[in-house]
Amino acid sequence: MIIKVLLTLIFLAVMIGVGVYTRKQASSVDGFVLGGRSVGPWLTAFAFGTSYFSAVVFVGYAGQFGWRYGLSSTWIGVGNAIIGSLLAWILLGRRTKLMTQHIESRTMPDFFGTRYADQGLRVVASIIAFVFLIPYTAGVYKGISTLFEMGFGIPYEYCVIIMAILTAVYVILGGYKATAMNDFIQGIIMLFGIVAVIIAVLAAQGGLSEAVGKLAALPADASPETNGGFATWFGPDPSGLLGVVILTSLGTMGLPQMVGKFYSITDESAIKRGTVISTIFAFIVAGGCYFLGGFGRLYEPVVANGKIAYDSIVPAMLVTLPDALIALVVLLVLSASMSTLASLVLTSSSTMTLDLIYRDKKSAPGEVEEGTIDDIVSEKIERRKVVVMRVLIVFFIVISLMIALNPPTFIAQLMGISWGALAGAFLAPFMLGLYWRGVTTTSVWACFIWGVGITVVNMLLGNPINPINCGAIAMIGGFPVVWIASLLTEKMDKSTVDQIFQCYE
Repeated sequence: MIIKVLLTLIFLAVMIGVGVYTRKQASSVDGFVLGGRSVGPWLTAFAFGTSYFSAVVFVGYAGQFGWRYGLSSTWIGVGNAIIGSLLAWILLGRRTKLMTQHIESRTMPDFFGTRYADQGLRVVASIIAFVFLIPYTAGVYKGISTLFEMGFGIPYEYCVIIMAILTAVYVILGGYKATAMNDFIQGIIMLFGIVAVIIAVLAAQGGLSEAVGKLAALPADASPETNGGFATWFGPDPSGLLGVVILTSLGTMGLPQMVGKFYSITDESAIKRGTVISTIFAFIVAGGCYFLGGFGRLYEPVVANGKIAYDSIVPAMLVTLPDALIALVVLLVLSASMSTLASLVLTSSSTMTLDLIYRDKKSAPGEVEEGTIDDIVSEKIERRKVVVMRVLIVFFIVISLMIALNPPTFIAQLMGISWGALAGAFLAPFMLGLYWRGVTTTSVWACFIWGVGITVVNMLLGNPINPINCGAIAMIGGFPVVWIASLLTEKMDKSTVDQIFQCYE
């Protein structure tokens, strides 16, 4: 216990120390939200990866989908690395950096308002982002607190509150730069931690071949007479597995807290290096998490009200490890979760402040305004915006805390609802807006209605479609919605669109 407490206190002291160190760079809006658009490839790549993978993945997803699909759940991690990381950087990295800098966009809702010349889109997108990032944040709290309760014996409620306060402190102090620097430290802990935990768990089962043999001897849920489904390449339910791969991989390209990382990277050469670093990180962390979760059936989960508590599966695997390894696991999950929490609260507060409370009047690219930006937006107002963002960070954390203290469902379902609505609404119009001049303003409205509508209706009807599959449908369906609506509705002014796309020439 002394080792666990000591390591955790050192870790938390470093996180807050980084916040204090970077506080001077967080005095302006660009500094607080984007780190001055000068964050290097290593920090950006680790920030992307650590925001991607949190306790939601390590505890919620690895436990639930490892139980359902066995070793084939490792494909989810592979998909996360190839689609969610490599493809995301290739498709979005350069174009997002250039276009958002050209149109002076600081947030994803700001992008929609300026790119499609409709400030109503900016307002609605900011509300969607704020509302649907809350359940995801609650899921992160729940995952980290489950592990802390296991490792330290501290009641769940206290864990949630402590983590919320500590995350708020360093984000409020240092903004995005503090978040990125801490993400780098946390990412290193995650890399070493996941490898060590996998080795320890497999050793406890007698080695890899012995563990796989035990898994192969278990009967499948759907057909008890057929053994071995959980040790096969594609598992007992390939179609269900595909839905999870799509949701957790494709979704990153439509999430404000993920895409925002491309806004702040230094230049195009940094994007190329960041692509490689981020992909390797995802292979190790995501692949490792789901591979570990695949052995969950070799342990005894908690059963509550006749149902398996999926969020208890990974803790059940880890509770038998030596204290030093449990301390490492706690730091691993703490690292993964605090980085994601920091990214979520910073995204939410900046979106609400810049796109709802203080909406600057923006001209189209190429137009000249009277006076400079410095003349229009005084230093005093810039400081006031930063203060408002800091206040909203506290507000957002309080709301998500209330949900986390009384979570309505499993971690995986919380994430499914959040990612489904956000990526269902934002993915298609954001990605297509970077490439296709023909996207219309009306088609973006249609996609917002589609993504949020299908998610909310499914939730109100009691989830007749599993939230995970519903989220995947929302994301993929957004592309034909935008394409068809763009063909049928009025085109944007050609000169305005040409000015926006000048950044690629």
